[in-house]
Amino acid sequence: MPKMIFIQRDDVPREVEVRVGQTLLDIAHEHGIDIEGACEGAMACSTCHVVVDDIWIDRLPEPSEDEEDMLDLAAGLTRTSRLGCQIEITEALDGLVVRLPKNVRNMLLG
Repeated sequence: MPKMIFIQRDDVPREVEVRVGQTLLDIAHEHGIDIEGACEGAMACSTCHVVVDDIWIDRLPEPSEDEEDMLDLAAGLTRTSRLGCQIEITEALDGLVVRLPKNVRNMLLG
């Protein structure tokens, strides 16, 4: 079974087992990782913003224009920022490392 690592907001890494086809948002919710996902994966917010480790970013498909638009609303945006609801686990992503940003901005709450 593939695994991945979330670097939590307190900088503590947390390794979890994942299933191929799951999104990072679903994985986070299943394992009690502190990612909100206010729009429940509808790509209508940026509260599932994660920062992908540099060595993994080129292994992911390019973000869609809609994802890039939502990322523009994210706090702490970086070159490797992605929405967790848009990253689907494949066998090639076994060992993926993502960091939770220190701050989250929920535009749905105003």
